[in-house]
Amino acid sequence: MNSPKNEIPLLLGSLLVTGGILASGHWWFMGGNNNIAGGQNTELSDGSKSLVAIEVKDKDGFLQAKNAGVAAMKSKKYPVAVANFSQALQLSSNAPETKIYFNNAQIGDDTALKIAVAVPIQSDLGGSLEILRGVAQAQEEVNKAGGINGVPLKVVIADDAGKADTAKQVAQDLSKDEQVLGVVGHYASDASIAAAKVYDAAKLVSISPVSTSTKLTKVSPYFFRTVPSDYMSARALADYALRKIQRKQAVVFFNSKSGYSESLKNEFTAALSSGGGSVVKEFDLSAADFSAANALGQATSADVIMLAANTDALDKALQVVQSNPKKLPILGGDDVYTTRTLDVGRQQALGMVVAVPWHIEAHAGDKFSQTSRQMWGAAVNWRTVLAYDAAQSLVTALKTSPSRVGVKNALAANGFQAVGGSGMVQFLPSGDRSAGIQLVQVVAGKKSGFGFDFMPVKK
Repeated sequence: MNSPKNEIPLLLGSLLVTGGILASGHWWFMGGNNNIAGGQNTELSDGSKSLVAIEVKDKDGFLQAKNAGVAAMKSKKYPVAVANFSQALQLSSNAPETKIYFNNAQIGDDTALKIAVAVPIQSDLGGSLEILRGVAQAQEEVNKAGGINGVPLKVVIADDAGKADTAKQVAQDLSKDEQVLGVVGHYASDASIAAAKVYDAAKLVSISPVSTSTKLTKVSPYFFRTVPSDYMSARALADYALRKIQRKQAVVFFNSKSGYSESLKNEFTAALSSGGGSVVKEFDLSAADFSAANALGQATSADVIMLAANTDALDKALQVVQSNPKKLPILGGDDVYTTRTLDVGRQQALGMVVAVPWHIEAHAGDKFSQTSRQMWGAAVNWRTVLAYDAAQSLVTALKTSPSRVGVKNALAANGFQAVGGSGMVQFLPSGDRSAGIQLVQVVAGKKSGFGFDFMPVKK
């Protein structure tokens, strides 16, 4: 998974499939108060300042109540903060930053165990809120159940802007806070790679819910992830092409500036080759002279399209979808799983198959699916459930040993298990998770609000 451009989330009334943008432009986002580009003035908050400027849509009184809560937190007037955050959440329950601050305000200055969540708020608001939902839900459930061995869980939010250099600075700042015992994050694979070395030196565990690059496998004994690597999703897509639709000659579109995109492209090429197929053409979406129509015109021998695009290159990838005159079958990685794909692709995207780790419609009866709908008032996507799994993994490890090294040892131990929303969480010696892939397909539907939905592929 790599970091996307500024996009606008669908928070209510539809399936939360991504941090995509609404074409009408009704929603907009402003980043944190300070410029954190280049790794300076990093944004961290446990409630004394808001990192998300626009968290919900047009709720009268919400922002006023939230800001009053933030001001009260800054002044350490915790009962006032609790009351204000509670008022804001009554106006809109689908506000994960506010939910985390409400949970933190209830703790106040009492003893707590602290973790952090690092997300790219400035560059991808929607994806950040998806991750924050999972962490907020885990925090609330743990604290309502009495905490971790009787001690409540506090969460610090960090904005890494989706940039590797800023993620490195965030990692340094979190590492210096000795009370931080684990980190959920980062989001972009390149950000996770940059931060991993810092966390390793500080003996601080990070668990990414979305970074899929194979370069992260064994990058550090202090790095884990609840999302399967590109190795798994590439093989699922290649197998679908070769066996389900019997296509062997692929044209691949990728972004050479993205570690995630390069990883997925390479893994798909290897998987297709091992099954008797081949990649006949590759096209770099980041090339200045890229033309979707020209690229498809050169790939006359291809019988299937693979979009290994990260979200920075999503618009160009969608040009490929719109310029597919032969109506070749289209495959895609998890960054293609966005409402923007549904909005822009529409009829041309029908039948597209995308690999994701989890889909709520395949787990509608599960406890997590039901409780998350109740908490957020809408369906959540795979990023939320895997963030929940990452937080629950840290909680389980903290129950065994509430220290940085203790958390790492617990996660790496044979037989470690955490009860996650997507199932039991177990880690391989590499730090990767032992888990499968869910293929979803674009179909006509009403849940997204665009007339098209991602739904599980029928086996």
